[in-house]
Amino acid sequence: MVLDDTYGHTPVKKAFEQGDVYGIGYDEARAARRPLRLGIIGVGGVAQSKYYPAVARLRIIWEPVEIAAFATRSEGAARKVQATYGGHWYSDYRQMLANEQLDGVLVSSPDQLHAEHASAALEGGCATLIEKPITRSLVEAAQLCQLAAALNLPLMTVANKRYSPPYRRARHMIEDGPVANAALYLAKFNLGYHYVDLFESGTIHLFDLTRYLMGDVATVRAIGLNRYGRNQRRYPVDNAIASFEFQSGAVGSLATSASALSLKPWERVEVYGDHAWLAVDDQLTLTLYDSEEGPAKSWQPVVPNTLFFDEEFGGFMGLIENFLQVIRGADEPLVSGWDGYRAYELNVACHISLAQGGAVIPLPLEPASADEAAAAWLRQHGWPGG
Repeated sequence: MVLDDTYGHTPVKKAFEQGDVYGIGYDEARAARRPLRLGIIGVGGVAQSKYYPAVARLRIIWEPVEIAAFATRSEGAARKVQATYGGHWYSDYRQMLANEQLDGVLVSSPDQLHAEHASAALEGGCATLIEKPITRSLVEAAQLCQLAAALNLPLMTVANKRYSPPYRRARHMIEDGPVANAALYLAKFNLGYHYVDLFESGTIHLFDLTRYLMGDVATVRAIGLNRYGRNQRRYPVDNAIASFEFQSGAVGSLATSASALSLKPWERVEVYGDHAWLAVDDQLTLTLYDSEEGPAKSWQPVVPNTLFFDEEFGGFMGLIENFLQVIRGADEPLVSGWDGYRAYELNVACHISLAQGGAVIPLPLEPASADEAAAAWLRQHGWPGG
């Protein structure tokens, strides 16, 4: 299974005992799973670069799933997707939901449309997976989670880093040792693009990862500045630091930059326990330091003897497989709609803290008033949103 901790390599039994180095040989157990039909709303860059290739790879290793239909208003994108992957094109997502017998829907539309599209998918009886952020407001996010619960349907949000091999293994080390009872968390994330929003468009991945590794957050404090003023969308800060107190009593910080170089080392996470700590670099290499005398222990993919491609190390194969197994009732979601809500709550809390000059913001937030406070600060700085 993709979720097996093979660190991206073809499982040993397949590679050596069965001579199946690429892991594409017949998988009786996987092939016997209930076939599922998915639909996608929005087929932009993320869908074409992440979801379609991940599903294609899953099909190659005998996962019975197809993206039967997709909805987009772009004729050019539609023709490209049809030529590459097939599927029935709808220019109106409502027609797709009405005409197709779908088991699940992937919502990959613009952020401000997530609530509308996910609500329609749920009301149409479909399990739903939403691209990050879950919505553009805490009120809408809570309403989605409540709707899914009322309809008894799975609602998941895209938190693909949870499924990435180095972070999966790091989580085990934090939960079960040798970095158990962690006290300190340090992270950095370089965005480096002048056309995206520092927190919502990129750092929200790290907000979710922070909770995945360290648990729920009790308080948030953020400070930041707009040193270079190059963001094309007039986002108010281009560099920021968020500090956390966790409910466990641990503390941590996350530094994020939109003026750094994205194509150089761009992501690092460190977690410190009692005489043991670990580091994950660029969602690729995991290093454990647990002895003053012995050498560090390191895990990284070995090219070419590995399934080393974005679908696996990016976590998208694991995310999609988990979604499919949740639909089948064979697995629990590794990330829920409420996890998406909590990640977005950290984003809103950082905005409120910045608006209040770096004030400490206790969690949980009251959704409506928090949404308005964060939106008022963004409007004050001329950020158009959307």
